[in-house]
Amino acid sequence: MNTTNNYAGIPDEFAQLEKAKVVLIPVPYDGTSTWGKGADKGPEAFLKASENMELYDIETDTEVYQQGVFLADAIEEDSSPEAMVNAVHKTTKEYIKKNKFVTVFGGEHSISIGTIRAFNECFDNLTVLHIDAHADLRKSYDGTKFNHACAVHEASQTTNLIQVGIRSMDVIEKTFMDEEKTFFAHDMVADDYWTDKVVDLMTDNVFITLDLDALDPSIMPSTGTPEPGGLFYYEILEFLKQVFQDKNVVGFDIVELCPNEVDKSSDFLAAKLYYKMLSYKFLGEAVDDEYDNTYDVDAKIVGNNNLKFDDDED
Repeated sequence: MNTTNNYAGIPDEFAQLEKAKVVLIPVPYDGTSTWGKGADKGPEAFLKASENMELYDIETDTEVYQQGVFLADAIEEDSSPEAMVNAVHKTTKEYIKKNKFVTVFGGEHSISIGTIRAFNECFDNLTVLHIDAHADLRKSYDGTKFNHACAVHEASQTTNLIQVGIRSMDVIEKTFMDEEKTFFAHDMVADDYWTDKVVDLMTDNVFITLDLDALDPSIMPSTGTPEPGGLFYYEILEFLKQVFQDKNVVGFDIVELCPNEVDKSSDFLAAKLYYKMLSYKFLGEAVDDEYDNTYDVDAKIVGNNNLKFDDDED
């Protein structure tokens, strides 16, 4: 896919890697989805929608693009699911080490195996906040552990995984699920305090992986496996704002946009949601403030996070 344009059409002065605080990595991958195809078209549709949104955020009274957003080359490795995951892991980790706030837009949810692995290797005591309609906890599916149905299985073994919005799963996934840290949609709808309960379970460092099918299909129909009974826009914004305020969100990914040629509302929602998350992250931070993504190259020791993977560093 073409990433020659700046993110959201922002001026060049805010789009250069050297000065940008944010990196956006597109991953147009759809190799393991099993029903609705088209997530490989998600990043391009998201970027086109982003070029057509207003860049002033009313709620936060900010123009967060002025913090700088560098649009990286798309990761187009698709020779195998494992090769894609390894490529995402490697590229994500490289940008974390450049002291950037790294964000990734998919693509289907298998890409998050790579993003989570990279963040877990770079930040101590990581919480993975998994917002999704599906549990995605299978150990393997269709002959590979790098399937979208396995997106957070590895995270369940190596991080503090908290799952929010779950309303569809296979019984085998109960084997790997920590129900004390799982917030089912049918319980959330009757609990006015679920957001506080989620935040209370988090460590300081939080990575967010957000599958767009967590949202109700009435507002987000363009996703691979839509499920009724999802979150609504202001519900998820209120929750995300609280997470960004209370915790050190070290990065995030957004996945599973399957664009529809005749209805671009989902593309635009995804674009606005991404921009809102950046707005919450940098709220109260001046454009000229130095950014520190809190990755400490000297403090990170392989083994702290139960790592089972090779470090890319020489």
